[in-house]
Amino acid sequence: MTPLRRRMIEELQRHNYSQSTIDSYISSVKEYAKYFHKSPDLLGAEEVRRYQLYLINDKKLSAQTVKVRMSALRFFYWKTIKRRDIYFDDLPLPKTPKKLPTVLSPEEIVQLIGAALSLMHRTILIFLYATGIRRAELCRLKLGDIDSKRMVIRIEQGKGRRDRDIPMTPLVLEALRKYWLHARSKVYLFPSPQIANEPEKPDFIKNSLECCP
Repeated sequence: MTPLRRRMIEELQRHNYSQSTIDSYISSVKEYAKYFHKSPDLLGAEEVRRYQLYLINDKKLSAQTVKVRMSALRFFYWKTIKRRDIYFDDLPLPKTPKKLPTVLSPEEIVQLIGAALSLMHRTILIFLYATGIRRAELCRLKLGDIDSKRMVIRIEQGKGRRDRDIPMTPLVLEALRKYWLHARSKVYLFPSPQIANEPEKPDFIKNSLECCP
Protein backbone atom coordinates (compact mmCIF):
# COMPACT_ATOMS: atom_id res chain seq x y z
CA MET A 1 0.00 0.00 0.00
CA THR A 2 1.37 3.40 -0.97
CA PRO A 3 1.79 6.11 1.68
CA LEU A 4 -0.73 8.28 -0.20
CA ARG A 5 -3.40 5.58 -0.12
CA ARG A 6 -2.73 4.87 3.54
CA ARG A 7 -3.07 8.57 4.30
CA MET A 8 -6.45 8.75 2.53
CA ILE A 9 -7.71 5.70 4.40
CA GLU A 10 -6.63 7.22 7.69
CA GLU A 11 -8.39 10.50 6.85
CA LEU A 12 -11.57 8.65 5.91
CA GLN A 13 -11.42 6.75 9.18
CA ARG A 14 -10.76 9.98 11.07
CA HIS A 15 -13.89 11.48 9.53
CA ASN A 16 -15.88 8.41 10.63
CA TYR A 17 -16.72 7.07 7.16
CA SER A 18 -18.07 3.54 6.97
CA GLN A 19 -15.87 0.74 5.65
CA SER A 20 -17.99 0.37 2.52
CA THR A 21 -17.58 4.08 1.74
CA ILE A 22 -13.85 3.87 2.38
CA ASP A 23 -13.55 0.96 -0.04
CA SER A 24 -15.63 2.82 -2.65
CA TYR A 25 -13.63 6.06 -2.37
CA ILE A 26 -10.27 4.30 -2.50
CA SER A 27 -11.37 2.33 -5.57
CA SER A 28 -12.62 5.53 -7.26
CA VAL A 29 -9.33 7.38 -6.78
CA LYS A 30 -7.42 4.30 -7.93
CA GLU A 31 -9.43 4.17 -11.17
CA TYR A 32 -8.87 7.91 -11.69
CA ALA A 33 -5.10 7.51 -11.36
CA LYS A 34 -5.14 4.43 -13.59
CA TYR A 35 -6.92 6.35 -16.34
CA PHE A 36 -4.12 8.94 -16.53
CA HIS A 37 -1.29 6.54 -15.60
CA LYS A 38 -0.15 9.00 -12.94
CA SER A 39 -0.33 9.40 -9.20
CA PRO A 40 -3.50 11.39 -8.41
CA ASP A 41 -1.61 14.06 -6.48
CA LEU A 42 0.15 14.98 -9.76
CA LEU A 43 -3.17 15.66 -11.49
CA GLY A 44 -5.35 18.74 -11.33
CA ALA A 45 -8.59 20.45 -12.32
CA GLU A 46 -8.23 19.85 -16.06
CA GLU A 47 -7.73 16.12 -15.54
CA VAL A 48 -10.74 16.01 -13.23
CA ARG A 49 -12.86 17.70 -15.93
CA ARG A 50 -11.69 15.29 -18.64
CA TYR A 51 -12.23 12.30 -16.36
CA GLN A 52 -15.78 13.31 -15.50
CA LEU A 53 -16.63 13.68 -19.18
CA TYR A 54 -15.11 10.24 -19.76
CA LEU A 55 -17.31 8.72 -17.07
CA ILE A 56 -20.42 10.38 -18.51
CA ASN A 57 -19.87 10.11 -22.26
CA ASP A 58 -17.66 7.06 -22.72
CA LYS A 59 -18.41 4.86 -19.72
CA LYS A 60 -22.03 6.07 -19.66
CA LEU A 61 -22.23 5.68 -15.90
CA SER A 62 -25.34 6.73 -14.03
CA ALA A 63 -25.48 10.16 -12.41
CA GLN A 64 -25.39 8.55 -8.97
CA THR A 65 -22.22 6.57 -9.80
CA VAL A 66 -20.51 9.66 -11.21
CA LYS A 67 -21.52 11.54 -8.05
CA VAL A 68 -19.80 8.93 -5.89
CA ARG A 69 -16.64 9.11 -8.01
CA MET A 70 -16.54 12.90 -7.81
CA SER A 71 -17.20 12.85 -4.07
CA ALA A 72 -14.18 10.58 -3.70
CA LEU A 73 -12.02 13.03 -5.65
CA ARG A 74 -13.35 15.92 -3.56
CA PHE A 75 -12.32 14.13 -0.40
CA PHE A 76 -8.93 13.22 -1.82
CA TYR A 77 -8.02 16.73 -2.92
CA TRP A 78 -9.62 18.72 -0.12
CA LYS A 79 -9.22 16.48 2.91
CA THR A 80 -6.32 14.16 2.17
CA ILE A 81 -3.73 16.29 0.40
CA LYS A 82 -5.21 19.72 1.25
CA ARG A 83 -5.12 21.04 -2.32
CA ARG A 84 -6.71 24.49 -2.44
CA ASP A 85 -5.94 25.17 -6.10
CA ILE A 86 -8.83 22.88 -7.06
CA TYR A 87 -12.18 24.49 -6.25
CA PHE A 88 -15.53 22.83 -5.70
CA ASP A 89 -16.60 24.24 -9.07
CA ASP A 90 -13.92 22.03 -10.59
CA LEU A 91 -15.40 19.01 -8.81
CA PRO A 92 -19.10 19.27 -9.68
CA LEU A 93 -21.56 16.68 -8.44
CA PRO A 94 -24.12 15.75 -11.12
CA LYS A 95 -27.76 15.97 -10.19
CA THR A 96 -29.39 12.59 -9.85
CA PRO A 97 -32.91 12.29 -11.26
CA LYS A 98 -35.61 11.74 -8.69
CA LYS A 99 -37.96 8.95 -9.62
CA LEU A 100 -40.96 7.56 -7.84
CA PRO A 101 -40.38 4.00 -6.61
CA THR A 102 -42.29 1.11 -8.13
CA VAL A 103 -44.81 -0.01 -5.54
CA LEU A 104 -46.04 -3.58 -5.84
CA SER A 105 -49.64 -4.40 -5.14
CA PRO A 106 -50.52 -6.76 -2.24
CA GLU A 107 -51.24 -9.48 -4.79
CA GLU A 108 -47.83 -9.02 -6.42
CA ILE A 109 -46.13 -9.14 -3.01
CA VAL A 110 -47.88 -12.44 -2.20
CA GLN A 111 -46.84 -13.80 -5.60
CA LEU A 112 -43.21 -12.69 -5.08
CA ILE A 113 -42.95 -14.27 -1.64
CA GLY A 114 -44.67 -17.43 -2.87
CA ALA A 115 -42.05 -17.78 -5.62
CA ALA A 116 -39.18 -18.03 -3.11
CA LEU A 117 -37.01 -21.09 -3.72
CA SER A 118 -36.35 -21.91 -0.07
CA LEU A 119 -37.62 -21.22 3.43
CA MET A 120 -34.68 -18.89 4.03
CA HIS A 121 -35.44 -16.83 0.92
CA ARG A 122 -39.12 -16.70 1.81
CA THR A 123 -38.31 -15.47 5.31
CA ILE A 124 -35.93 -12.85 3.93
CA LEU A 125 -38.57 -11.51 1.54
CA ILE A 126 -41.16 -11.33 4.33
CA PHE A 127 -38.63 -9.58 6.57
CA LEU A 128 -37.60 -7.02 3.94
CA TYR A 129 -41.16 -6.20 2.99
CA ALA A 130 -42.54 -5.95 6.51
CA THR A 131 -39.69 -3.95 8.10
CA GLY A 132 -38.12 -1.86 5.33
CA ILE A 133 -34.70 -2.88 6.65
CA ARG A 134 -31.72 -2.43 4.36
CA ARG A 135 -30.24 -5.54 2.82
CA ALA A 136 -26.79 -5.06 4.40
CA GLU A 137 -28.44 -4.53 7.80
CA LEU A 138 -30.47 -7.70 7.39
CA CYS A 139 -27.37 -9.74 6.57
CA ARG A 140 -25.68 -8.62 9.81
CA LEU A 141 -28.65 -9.33 12.09
CA LYS A 142 -27.95 -11.56 15.07
CA LEU A 143 -30.39 -13.68 17.03
CA GLY A 144 -29.96 -11.38 20.01
CA ASP A 145 -31.21 -8.45 17.93
CA ILE A 146 -34.73 -9.92 17.88
CA ASP A 147 -36.64 -8.76 20.97
CA SER A 148 -39.87 -10.76 21.03
CA LYS A 149 -40.98 -9.24 24.33
CA ARG A 150 -40.87 -5.66 23.11
CA MET A 151 -41.65 -6.72 19.52
CA VAL A 152 -38.75 -4.72 18.10
CA ILE A 153 -35.66 -5.47 16.05
CA ARG A 154 -32.41 -3.87 17.09
CA ILE A 155 -30.31 -2.46 14.24
CA GLU A 156 -26.75 -1.78 15.36
CA GLN A 157 -24.57 0.63 13.41
CA GLY A 158 -26.91 0.96 10.44
CA LYS A 159 -26.66 3.68 7.82
CA GLY A 160 -24.78 6.65 9.23
CA ARG A 161 -23.43 4.34 11.95
CA ARG A 162 -26.57 4.84 14.01
CA ASP A 163 -28.37 2.32 16.22
CA ARG A 164 -32.14 2.13 16.03
CA ASP A 165 -35.11 -0.07 16.90
CA ILE A 166 -37.75 -0.95 14.33
CA PRO A 167 -41.15 -2.47 15.14
CA MET A 168 -41.81 -6.14 14.41
CA THR A 169 -45.22 -7.60 13.56
CA PRO A 170 -46.49 -10.96 14.84
CA LEU A 171 -46.34 -12.26 11.24
CA VAL A 172 -42.61 -11.51 11.05
CA LEU A 173 -41.96 -13.11 14.45
CA GLU A 174 -43.87 -16.22 13.41
CA ALA A 175 -41.90 -16.45 10.15
CA LEU A 176 -38.60 -16.03 12.02
CA ARG A 177 -39.45 -18.73 14.54
CA LYS A 178 -40.43 -21.15 11.80
CA TYR A 179 -37.22 -20.41 9.92
CA TRP A 180 -35.03 -20.74 13.05
CA LEU A 181 -36.50 -24.15 13.89
CA HIS A 182 -35.32 -25.25 10.47
CA ALA A 183 -31.94 -23.44 10.33
CA ARG A 184 -30.89 -23.63 14.01
CA SER A 185 -28.36 -20.84 13.55
CA LYS A 186 -26.38 -19.90 16.66
CA VAL A 187 -25.22 -16.32 16.15
CA TYR A 188 -26.43 -14.70 12.95
CA LEU A 189 -30.02 -14.84 11.81
CA PHE A 190 -29.00 -15.58 8.23
CA PRO A 191 -25.48 -17.07 8.41
CA SER A 192 -23.40 -18.05 5.41
CA PRO A 193 -22.83 -21.77 4.74
CA GLN A 194 -20.62 -22.85 7.61
CA ILE A 195 -17.27 -24.52 7.16
CA ALA A 196 -16.42 -27.15 9.74
CA ASN A 197 -14.78 -25.78 12.90
CA GLU A 198 -15.20 -22.16 11.78
CA PRO A 199 -17.46 -19.59 13.49
CA GLU A 200 -20.65 -18.40 11.86
CA LYS A 201 -20.41 -15.45 9.51
CA PRO A 202 -23.15 -13.19 8.16
CA ASP A 203 -24.37 -14.18 4.71
CA PHE A 204 -23.96 -11.21 2.41
CA ILE A 205 -26.36 -12.74 -0.06
CA LYS A 206 -25.59 -11.39 -3.51
CA ASN A 207 -27.30 -13.44 -6.17
CA SER A 208 -30.35 -14.62 -4.26
CA LEU A 209 -31.37 -11.11 -3.23
CA GLU A 210 -30.72 -9.24 -6.48
CA CYS A 211 -34.47 -8.99 -7.00
CA CYS A 212 -35.01 -7.38 -3.62
CA PRO A 213 -34.93 -3.62 -2.84
